[in-house]
Amino acid sequence: MLELTMASVSGADAGATAGMLMADAPSDPGTVVRVGRDKSVCRLATPDDWLFVSRVHLEFLCGPDGVWQVTWLRGSNTEPSSEVALTLPGLPVQPLPYGGTARLPHGGSGELVIQDRTAPRSVNVGFYHEV
Repeated sequence: MLELTMASVSGADAGATAGMLMADAPSDPGTVVRVGRDKSVCRLATPDDWLFVSRVHLEFLCGPDGVWQVTWLRGSNTEPSSEVALTLPGLPVQPLPYGGTARLPHGGSGELVIQDRTAPRSVNVGFYHEV
């Protein structure tokens, strides 16, 4: 099972958990959970006017081996208006490249941060892979 939590944070709200959203999905091969602005396809949706987040920004996919991966999907723009970083316990923060994919630790936890390049806003997506 993959458990996700998402908090949208702007300037003065740093550290607040109000508005936190949660989702979970079974670790069945082919299971997909998306994060972005489009509520019709994303289980975790950000505010509509947060344009630094794509319509469908992150996609979590369970592979055939039951291990999850996350992909920063390329949007309609050549250059993104945000940055995405992956934090895993005990490791340095790793930038996730635009269009890139990272495997999540089997049975582990961490966080992805989507940071607006133009304002002090971020979307923090925590994950926990329950084995």
